[in-house]
Amino acid sequence: MLSEYIDVFAWSPEDVLGVDRAICKHRLNISKTASPTKQKKRMMAVERQDAIKEEVNKLLGVGYIREVQYPQWLTNVVMVKKANGKRRMCVDFRTLNQPCPKDTYHLPRIDTMVDRTFGYEVMSFLDAFSGYHQIRMAKEDEEKTAFITDFDTYYYNVMPFGLTNADATYQHMIDAIFKDQRGRNLEAYVDDILVKSKTLEGHLGDLREKLDTLRRFDLKLYPAKCTFGAASGKFLGYLVSTRGIEANPDKISTILSMPSPKMAKEIQKLAGQINNLGENHCHAF
Repeated sequence: MLSEYIDVFAWSPEDVLGVDRAICKHRLNISKTASPTKQKKRMMAVERQDAIKEEVNKLLGVGYIREVQYPQWLTNVVMVKKANGKRRMCVDFRTLNQPCPKDTYHLPRIDTMVDRTFGYEVMSFLDAFSGYHQIRMAKEDEEKTAFITDFDTYYYNVMPFGLTNADATYQHMIDAIFKDQRGRNLEAYVDDILVKSKTLEGHLGDLREKLDTLRRFDLKLYPAKCTFGAASGKFLGYLVSTRGIEANPDKISTILSMPSPKMAKEIQKLAGQINNLGENHCHAF
């Protein structure tokens, strides 16, 4: 069946079309009383400059950013270390975020969503390909995302990481396009999607329904992070299965690898982690 939906998956940014602005776009909604701010350019070590140049060239190549001259708003880039030790380029949007009011659209409660996976025999776990970058910026707000590098100044025409309300914008889109499916046979938190079914036969129909929806709205999945027709899997940091919510092996290994507590604070930290683990697998049996 999946071969029928090969166009729903993206193997590179070039495969991503982006969701139509008529369906979803990210607005900054900057306060009308706010004055534009320009951060002073920060110095970067040569090796970080090279990494930034490489990332900028990638973003330019796929059309995620464009060059801009004389922007009113201007921010810096920073290099953030990832879990694997490598660094990735981020933009310091703090001064741009300050005059942006917090979106009142609430994200779903993770514990409630995880609880709703109990009792389902078959599940598929879907992950979007660079989900945020599949949403475009509102035209009037594009140049406000301008950032400076040692090579030039650029702005985003897709929604970047680090903007206030980016997660709310994404969740609003997901809730809208899956409006009649949420809770019935789907749970979705931002770009993490879980399809749940009582039987394997029913799951094929449920999965087809989701893939048809994704195709209709040009939202692409990342095949390397998707799992289909499983009895268990990780969802929002928890291990969910046909038996319910179980202890996540990653969390258990973290606790087991901790040194024996000797100080009061260390004991409190260990107790907190154990309590958190216990609160979220109460349905397993």
